[in-house]
Amino acid sequence: MPLNENPVWFITGCSTGFGRELAQLVLKRGWRAIVTARDVERVQDLTRGYEDRALALPLDVTRNDDIAAAVKAAEERFGAIDVLVNNAGYGYQASIEEGDDAEIRAQFETNVFGLAAMMRAVLPGMRARRHGHIVNISSQAGFIGYPGSGYYAATKHAVEGLSDALAKEVAPLGIKVTCVEPGPFRTDWAGRSLQQRRPTISDYQGTVGARLETTANYSGKQPGDPARAAQAIIKAVEAQDPPKHLVLGAIALDGIRQKLRETLAEIEDWAETSRGADYPDGEG
Repeated sequence: MPLNENPVWFITGCSTGFGRELAQLVLKRGWRAIVTARDVERVQDLTRGYEDRALALPLDVTRNDDIAAAVKAAEERFGAIDVLVNNAGYGYQASIEEGDDAEIRAQFETNVFGLAAMMRAVLPGMRARRHGHIVNISSQAGFIGYPGSGYYAATKHAVEGLSDALAKEVAPLGIKVTCVEPGPFRTDWAGRSLQQRRPTISDYQGTVGARLETTANYSGKQPGDPARAAQAIIKAVEAQDPPKHLVLGAIALDGIRQKLRETLAEIEDWAETSRGADYPDGEG
């Protein structure tokens, strides 16, 4: 492994889904892990049999005191954090027009501001050691805005922008950044943790309403395997030249490819207009 032979992984949101599968696989590999959740009782089982190299901690990423305490405890126990996986987050679906302000802000607090606060907390140690890897769990929604998921997509677009900028800032310091973009996986995203605000405006029933219904009925039937996703994330972290973007699942791969092709074609169609917005040569 480019980092060291016995890395320390700090993973947020380990109670279900990607976080739980990744924590289990990391520990089975013989590495060390800090497993976290808002309710620490839900992740205590992950440490059984691995007490010498696993630490379960309570962590609400929207609380700065929680973040500071968890990072301090991790560094005191293991000396360093080599890999941060920002997995904590949840879905929110509503039409743009009918989105609830408090619910929208709460989603940004977790999916964006909590993620950013975690990065700020671990970066001093990574800079001092001149190595580390930050893995931010984004989504295919980081590239594609689907009807009914506009606010969720906005949080994941923000994660993409933060990750791209951070990667450029810390590359000279030996720190890697990878943004993971899963499609539909059999996690709790579309189940218990999903928040939906059904449209009451009839104009949105055919777009937002249909999308919300499809999402709810899809839960538990998604093609993505969280255990295989965890293996893919570890493969990326182990790589000598890890990807800045790791798309997971055929649906996400096809969808993101199509989105990028369409975007590039549109940009090229309007290239002359784009160039025409500059001052003419010799003027200005």
